[in-house]
Amino acid sequence: MKQHPFRLNDIATLFALSAAGMAAAADAPASAPLADVVVISGSRVEHGSFDLPAAIDVLDAARIRDGQLRVNASESLSAVPGLVAQNRQNYAQDLQISSRGFGARSAFGVRGVRLIADGIPATMPDGQGQAATFNLDMAERIEVLRGPFSAIYGNHSGGTVQLFTRDGQGRPSVEGSVIGGSNSTRKVDVNAQGEANGIGYVIDTSRFETDGYRAHSAATRDQGFAKLTLAPTSTSKLTLTASALSQDDTQDPLGVTWATYQRDPRAGETDATDTQTPKRSIADRYNTRKSIDHKQVGAAFEQRLGDDRVRAMVYGGNRQVIQYQAFSKFVQTPASQSGGVVDFDRDFYGADINWLSVRSMAGGKLSTTIGIDYGRSSDQRQGYENFVGNQFGLQGKLRRDESNTVSSFDPYVQSEWQGGDWVLTAGLRHSRMKVSVDDRFVSNGNDSGGVSYRHTTPMLGALYKISPTINVYASAARGFETPTLNELFYSGAGAGFNFALKPATSTHVEAGVKAYISSNTRINGALFHVKTSDELVVDIAGGGRTSYRNASETLRKGAEVSLDSNFGAGFSARLALTALNATYQQGFGNVAAGNRLPGVPKANLFGELAWKSSDDGFGAALETIASGKVYADDANADIAAPGYAILNARFQAKQAFGGWRLKQFVRLNNLSDRRHVGSVIVGDANKRFYEAAPQRNWLAGVSAQYVF
Repeated sequence: MKQHPFRLNDIATLFALSAAGMAAAADAPASAPLADVVVISGSRVEHGSFDLPAAIDVLDAARIRDGQLRVNASESLSAVPGLVAQNRQNYAQDLQISSRGFGARSAFGVRGVRLIADGIPATMPDGQGQAATFNLDMAERIEVLRGPFSAIYGNHSGGTVQLFTRDGQGRPSVEGSVIGGSNSTRKVDVNAQGEANGIGYVIDTSRFETDGYRAHSAATRDQGFAKLTLAPTSTSKLTLTASALSQDDTQDPLGVTWATYQRDPRAGETDATDTQTPKRSIADRYNTRKSIDHKQVGAAFEQRLGDDRVRAMVYGGNRQVIQYQAFSKFVQTPASQSGGVVDFDRDFYGADINWLSVRSMAGGKLSTTIGIDYGRSSDQRQGYENFVGNQFGLQGKLRRDESNTVSSFDPYVQSEWQGGDWVLTAGLRHSRMKVSVDDRFVSNGNDSGGVSYRHTTPMLGALYKISPTINVYASAARGFETPTLNELFYSGAGAGFNFALKPATSTHVEAGVKAYISSNTRINGALFHVKTSDELVVDIAGGGRTSYRNASETLRKGAEVSLDSNFGAGFSARLALTALNATYQQGFGNVAAGNRLPGVPKANLFGELAWKSSDDGFGAALETIASGKVYADDANADIAAPGYAILNARFQAKQAFGGWRLKQFVRLNNLSDRRHVGSVIVGDANKRFYEAAPQRNWLAGVSAQYVF
């Protein structure tokens, strides 16, 4: 199938079509006006998003849960400008999420973007996070913060994605849902919620299974979640949460070369050294897979003291991972062999304590938050050969045995003054991160040692209310991004830990406007400029290991626009458009100045036109998701993943009978059966960069809730 690149003028055309549709519906009967959304992110207290001098978007429960599989956060995050959230069709490596280009380089999991769930970090102290731990079945909203304000969350805060789950309230209810679709995808979820004797409760359990779109990509995921909310006194609140995620032998399909992708986007890459079964894929040969067992608990206590507030949050958990990787033992010497099996057992815990003081000052209100954020993780890590004799995919000889400890300690202060037409904000955070290694496998050299990083991130913001319907703002901050533990594991020379790696530091500047064009149409726009020094890039990748280095200065500049409108007659629309030029400002090695950062599209778009009946009994929507081309290597020498635009449709229905609440949905994705690369693996030494997205596929689901 011929590839059709997606260009900026295509985005402009889609934007114009959306605007034309809005204009055509302008004479329709008016619907309910758009209300301002209250957010927590950015200011750390309840705040109208319209009066916050920051780029922030909120995804409500309907967008997250209705008509969705509720397995990948990318299902709803695609509707946020400035954010690229890719389902890699690889549940062994989790999603790719980047904010204004930060995090696009991650080979697995999420880095460069801070993940938080119910106030508890889903990002470890080293900056690596796992979006798979989000419970989307019980989600109430997701807040996505971008730009300078993200710096107040410290290390690896190129952006912040914060999930809030629902509180149990009202009469008890029990709900069950079943979802099925293409590639033998199926999910069963059962939950209960309610309130009794002043205690709110939420309990949820689910199982997700799929054979996978790509070869060797089957997965099974079990999730559990529980939440209790209670008020010890009339001025306090206690929230307790517990969650679990289990994935057993989740298959890893790996990436493929461009030639293999063109031949068959679902196929796996074959191994030229496999003389026994030449057509067998590398993933099958090494039986690449990953097992995850993740459990955590948390408690948050809030005490109100008049207008003031004290909040304390503590959490802890355990994460166990066994991963079988692919590499060839024939190209490695015993001294350099890292082993193809990763096995670690991680204990983690942390706390955040802060105090909010509210005072009158200079004819306005001054709100100041002072706090301390602490986190620690401790790994018992082993590595083994991924073969026994001539058979691959089995745990062989020990090649690594060590303890890794990472800790972070961040005091912070943030103040906001509101008076008249002005909102002024300032923040300061001092971050310290320490990494220590105790190597017990010293036959290949003693890698014991440690490194510490520290950085102070200031932030300033100002918003001016031109009129009750138009606000303009500007903000600036310094940010930093330390190497993650996995990026420190190897040096380019093949020796042990790369303790010489430096953190990347950045300067963020943003200006924006927020306006109500009418009572039922709101538009947000932002221009941003980010300059980064010592950007972390891939140095050498191969033989089962990847090493990193600090590169030159980079520049990210661009624009974001989001628009929400209720036309009347049940019609609504959302548009999210991003233009981003992310380049190296200085050359290094074979990378020329002006080259594009890999993994970062120059433009991406989400558009939706939706309708629902006056009684909310029926609904339908068309979605457009589009992206520009993406380079996979720093030199921009290899074939870029072409741009694309796809169209999705969904249909929903609801009924109520006595205590019963029934829902049904059908979703059709990629209606035109477009072949496209959904994500890339940046810097792969074997040029297996490409991960194909599904062509035409479907989902259908039903749910039944009984309210007692």
